[in-house]
Amino acid sequence: MKIRYLVSALIIFSFFSIFVGVSHVSIFDLFSLTEDQVHILIVSRLPRLMSILIAGASMSVCGLIMQQLSRNKFVSPTTAGTLDSARLGILISLMIFTAASPLQKMLVSFVFALLGTLLFMKVLENIKFKDAIFIPLVGLMLGNIISSISTFFAYRFDLIQNMSSWMQGDFSMIMSGNYELMFVSIPILAIAYFYANKFTIAGMGEDFAKNLGLEYRQVVNLGLIIVALATATVVLSIGVIPFLGLIIPNIVTIYQGDHLKNNLLHTALLGALFVLLCDIIGRVVIYPYEIPISLTVGVIGSGIFIYLLIRRRKYGL
Repeated sequence: MKIRYLVSALIIFSFFSIFVGVSHVSIFDLFSLTEDQVHILIVSRLPRLMSILIAGASMSVCGLIMQQLSRNKFVSPTTAGTLDSARLGILISLMIFTAASPLQKMLVSFVFALLGTLLFMKVLENIKFKDAIFIPLVGLMLGNIISSISTFFAYRFDLIQNMSSWMQGDFSMIMSGNYELMFVSIPILAIAYFYANKFTIAGMGEDFAKNLGLEYRQVVNLGLIIVALATATVVLSIGVIPFLGLIIPNIVTIYQGDHLKNNLLHTALLGALFVLLCDIIGRVVIYPYEIPISLTVGVIGSGIFIYLLIRRRKYGL
């Protein structure tokens, strides 16, 4: 699939997304917008579109980096405990700071997401039976343990309602003034592209990378920092979006091959397009109500994940 096709589809559906919603703003009103319609576009529709594109691209690229560094196609922020750790970090920030600012929440969430991902990688190093399916199962179990700890503290400190807002990804509350933190992901993605070749070498194994003169541990840690920071910003702004970092890199690999730097742009664009389509579906399927993005991505993503598992077994991948 060529880049221009992905870009064209992204532009078309982005334009369509702006005019989908309860408040009536039609494409035919574009050159005669009322003051209220302009307000809706600037305050709600355009911020929502920007957050969709950034979240889709960020989480997909995070999955690609994690799969490269772990040498496992089924590792992602969803299956490595990264999302659950980021959510625990937000909860801890609410416990530590009486009125935690978005920046404080992001920093604490980033630290916990990084620690959770490092823990998963450490567990991965000590597992001898590195089967492609067994490893993400270990990550899911680790994530469930972290999620249980979050639930315990949420009940203990009467924060269960606060925590539930980050359990489900939802773009309906995105408005101007409460999503700008996500722009942190843009330079992060640029750094990921700059270090793509080093991530590729690191993914070949520690001994191989060191023989080529690569600072293996530094490169791996940088990759995990990128993943943790991007995940923290998305979870804090949107909530949990499951399966995204798992399925999109695998789809790109099927038609594009297995080269990280060549796949980064494809992965970012396809991830953004996939989330955009899921968001549009969630807004129209029970109109005028909305389905959370975590539900639409979860349902469609789980189906694609099952297909990838069947395909792997069929082709012996």
